[in-house]
Amino acid sequence: MAQERALPPVVARMWGREPLTRRGPRPRLDLARIVSAAIELADTEGLAGVSMGSVAARVGVATMALYRYVGSKDELLTVMADSAVPAPPERGELPWRDYLALWTRANRDFLLERPWLLSLDRMTPPVGPRRMLWLDRALDALAGTALDEGEKVRAATALTGYALSDATLAHGMSAHGMNAEAGGPDEGGIGGAAEYGEVLAEVLDPLSYPALSAAVHSGVFRGAEGWVEDADFVFGLNLLLDGIEALNARRP
Repeated sequence: MAQERALPPVVARMWGREPLTRRGPRPRLDLARIVSAAIELADTEGLAGVSMGSVAARVGVATMALYRYVGSKDELLTVMADSAVPAPPERGELPWRDYLALWTRANRDFLLERPWLLSLDRMTPPVGPRRMLWLDRALDALAGTALDEGEKVRAATALTGYALSDATLAHGMSAHGMNAEAGGPDEGGIGGAAEYGEVLAEVLDPLSYPALSAAVHSGVFRGAEGWVEDADFVFGLNLLLDGIEALNARRP
């Protein structure tokens, strides 16, 4: 019989798989309360406001008391990255393509609601119960297709990556625009996609950048309001979904 693999401590904590102990006084805290306090700090102050000390102060204990529940700040951030994620949307009777479009948009939207998640999403592969629920729902939507299990996982991963990259771009560009309007560091910079196109048209040498120069002069950025439009997100999403649909059609 194969020996059971020992789980990493942070994974055991997230899944409630830590061994129980009856020794010592009854704990004053639990992991959920600690993580909730850390998420509140991140929501109001960003990740810069999250430290073991600031979280301990928020729950009213000494800093060292937290280490009974989380082994390090990195472990705390890992649990936060999972606990801050909402439940995935319900599928109902939606076909797989319609559901995955809804699923990807919801994924992008919760990242924009809590932009501090954007940096945490790049730290480690998701291992928590909430993230795994999102993956499960995507795989369930693809269950009736002819894709094999590996292809289903890779399709869900591609859509997750697209949601992350689009949210990162949207957040970054929105922050740029707000700083410019407030007269901050970006004052005098480029105010949106339309102005960006005008700057590129001015500096691009058609001999060195023939394809890009032709695209810019054709007006690809002309008439844009702000930096990011929903049509851009839908265009990229449909490219991915078209690819999944084409792959499914090629299968017996």
